[in-house]
Amino acid sequence: MSLTDSAGNPVTVSDPAALAYFDQALDDFLHFRGDLAGDIERSIQADPDFALGYAYKGYVGVLGTEPADAAAAKAVLAAYLARANLSRLSERERMHLRAARTLLEGDFHRAGQLLAEISLEYPRDTLALAVGHQIDFFTGSAGMLRDRPAGVMYAWTPEDRHYPNLLGMLAFGLEETGQYDRAEEVGLEAVERNPKDVWSIHAVTHTYEMQGRFARGMRFMEERFEDWASGNYFILHNWWHYALYALEAGDVERALEIHDTVLLTADNAGLALTLLDATALCWRLYLEGHDLRPRFAEQAERWRRKVEPAFYAFNDMHMTMAFVGAGLEQEAEELIRSRERWLATYPPEHLSNVRMTREVGLPVCKAVLAFGRGQYRRVVELLYPIRRRLHEFGGSHAQRDAVLRTLLEAAIRGGDYPLSQALLSERISIKPRSPYNWLKQAQLLERIGETAKAELARKNAARHRSGSAS
Repeated sequence: MSLTDSAGNPVTVSDPAALAYFDQALDDFLHFRGDLAGDIERSIQADPDFALGYAYKGYVGVLGTEPADAAAAKAVLAAYLARANLSRLSERERMHLRAARTLLEGDFHRAGQLLAEISLEYPRDTLALAVGHQIDFFTGSAGMLRDRPAGVMYAWTPEDRHYPNLLGMLAFGLEETGQYDRAEEVGLEAVERNPKDVWSIHAVTHTYEMQGRFARGMRFMEERFEDWASGNYFILHNWWHYALYALEAGDVERALEIHDTVLLTADNAGLALTLLDATALCWRLYLEGHDLRPRFAEQAERWRRKVEPAFYAFNDMHMTMAFVGAGLEQEAEELIRSRERWLATYPPEHLSNVRMTREVGLPVCKAVLAFGRGQYRRVVELLYPIRRRLHEFGGSHAQRDAVLRTLLEAAIRGGDYPLSQALLSERISIKPRSPYNWLKQAQLLERIGETAKAELARKNAARHRSGSAS
């Protein structure tokens, strides 16, 4: 039987209920809500030969960055492929199965390419767009974050159910490629069209973050509180963004309150994607001299269960930060050794995490450990050569700024004042409204005896912190 999904794509399915569950699962995926696993299981139960259901299950199994989930999804897809009659499927469905299998085999980059090929032929394939967009995020492919949704806009109309979600993807891609005014415009349109699209809200928060418009960002999130702060899986990450705004505003107490009551609670103890927000927030404060060992220790206890196997280098960085912040340098060192042993086994080069770990992840983890040991020149030696390659192990500019702040702090503490000044000049030129940038400038100027200039820098920080320039 051939039916059509909510975007008008033909689907090979034996039971309309299977397609209905699939459409619901896809809508939930786009909005980070609902029972994703349950809906797709019900879809497959309604039609045990439903190809897109198995592809979807494979995608979701990887995107949570939990190795056990990925292994389980890989086994399910392999069992299906071993018995499936692929000749009865459309080319689009077969392409999805290839993309899902490729992703489950660990080649994020090739999977993203395969999904892009689907979008060329089937620009209204919402699954290909949504999953491809997330893969672009995990691989740090800023250009594709923008171009993947931009390249299919011609095939969509404002009346389409998921048109606002497509705008949200485009807004995030525009932000990650530095087109902040256009990103804000598109993101706000998306939110107006669909206030519950938390990814679009997230795109707008990134736009304000990258411009240092933290006061505007806080107002925006507060105005939209009812839209993003309940009923979805993205609550924690959006709260993390609010906490970053609080740090720029100088409200450390509020940021830590968010950590303690939202980011790290018994209810969200298990997933790497939630743990990394808690760790990333605390690491920013650690760099500023705050002793947060009890909080880091609680994070480390949860990260400890995720040391093996190697899966995603971006998570490894946050594990290392938690171990170092908790004073568990030996565990951080063992994590690094574990990844070195893994690379020494010559895992297949097609595994995206091999390149991510070897080229970026390991140097960053080693630098984090060196920082904890006060080896600041070593931090600079490790991070400075790769600072423009950090995107290669995924995440956003806002997330990777934790690494750039580590480099800056190491340069200042290590007495490399020419590098410190160059890094700060870059930061202030790009983001002149950031109080953090001006306060670090003041710190550097005081160290080199430029007290009058340091006072001017502090006044700039205070002016921006007051909100008068935000």
